[in-house]
Amino acid sequence: MTESAPPRLRFAPSPTGYLHVGGARTALFNWLLARRTGGTCLLRIEDTDKARSTEDSTKAIFDGLKWLGLDWDEEVVFQGANLERHQRDAEALLASGKAYRCFCTPEELDERRKEAAAEKSAFKYDRRCDELAASEVERRVAAGMPCVIRFRVPEGETAWDDLVHDRIAFPNKDIEDFVILRSDGTPIYNHAVVSDDIAMRVTLVMRGDDHISNTPKQILLYQALGAPLPRFAHLPMIHGTDGKKLSKRHGATAVGDYEHMGILPEAMVNFLALLGWSPGGEFEEVMTLDQLVAAFSTDNLLRKASVFDPKKLEWMNGQHLSRVPLAELEPRVTPLLVQAGLATAADLAARRAWYFALLDLLRVRSRLLDDIVRQAGPYFRDEIEYEAEAVAKQWKEPAVVGPLLAATRETLAALGPWEPAAMEESLRALADAKGVGGGKIFQPLRVALTGLGVSPGIFDVMVALGRERTLARIAQAERHLAGMAGGAG
Repeated sequence: MTESAPPRLRFAPSPTGYLHVGGARTALFNWLLARRTGGTCLLRIEDTDKARSTEDSTKAIFDGLKWLGLDWDEEVVFQGANLERHQRDAEALLASGKAYRCFCTPEELDERRKEAAAEKSAFKYDRRCDELAASEVERRVAAGMPCVIRFRVPEGETAWDDLVHDRIAFPNKDIEDFVILRSDGTPIYNHAVVSDDIAMRVTLVMRGDDHISNTPKQILLYQALGAPLPRFAHLPMIHGTDGKKLSKRHGATAVGDYEHMGILPEAMVNFLALLGWSPGGEFEEVMTLDQLVAAFSTDNLLRKASVFDPKKLEWMNGQHLSRVPLAELEPRVTPLLVQAGLATAADLAARRAWYFALLDLLRVRSRLLDDIVRQAGPYFRDEIEYEAEAVAKQWKEPAVVGPLLAATRETLAALGPWEPAAMEESLRALADAKGVGGGKIFQPLRVALTGLGVSPGIFDVMVALGRERTLARIAQAERHLAGMAGGAG
């Protein structure tokens, strides 16, 4: 995309619900392009629907954008505050003859729609109020008859070169004379949007392609108001894995839900950026925000609908978990460990070096922040519970495993330096002495130490637990196995 000047872009959500995945992706693309080109990123809250707009939804939009790391460059615009300008612009169109007053009641319009349906034809407003004499219009206005203001659609065709879909054209005969101002003086969506975009000097409108049908009406309004046209880019829809439009049936659709599910904002941004855009050529899927900014261009926006795959998001989150600096990971995990009752913040701060080493150990096999918390239990609790599946697989012969674990404990108790190389050497020597493979020592030991069938490297686990807790944990397992063997007997 070539621009004579850095673009002015806007994200314009309606505060009638939370910040959803599709809206977050739109906000991200506008932000990335603004940052890539030195442009301006604007935020407008379209709160003209007073019945459905709420402060909670507005706050959720701000919170979602902040969590994703997206900011804006000028003061937030609230559409509802611009009512007088919306009305002035509508009156200007009326004065220039590009709009007219319509006195048809909702009941009359409904009746005509029914007649059109009965005749199996599409309803289109027939311009009967446009044929009223000026004196009759004045009389009705003076009498206080309710009326709307309709835009008079000219003949011809309305077309634009979309940055995603190339040339799109609509025959004007298929567009009815649409209402721009209701009888109560409030603006219809398309009119308010154009009035605000003109006032905000927006030069590129990037939004979902469900807005394509609105664009010809908005272009006609720009032209009628004598304003320069912005460029348009209509982004593809986001589908679920079943190929249908993303909705609640596919799981969480609000950005805030993913924050609470243990997704990192860096991962969410990375994932969203690749829904409808590709850096092109051979590229690494896992990208930082700075890398995304450096690579972003409208040239590589995709036309095809994208698929929101939660499993792919979790995988990407795991990749970011393994790369984020520990100093940034720590404040995200600490509250979760405290909430789980595993430790206090003061305890973790007092053992900062050990805690950071533990985080580094646990994040390798984690996809979500909750995975780290789940794996962390054995490193904080004095006693642990054993995963039934791990016990069934690794401790199925308690009379055999028990003595091997006892020998393992005795070997480790006699160990000099408590470090991985010495541990491995001594335990492999034990396996040789017992005439068994190393797995017969290490796998039962893993269950004894963590209660789990899968964990970080067994020697790293023992270093993190420390000598005293490791030996106590093995002794606990021996007692458990003795009970199992007794029960079996």
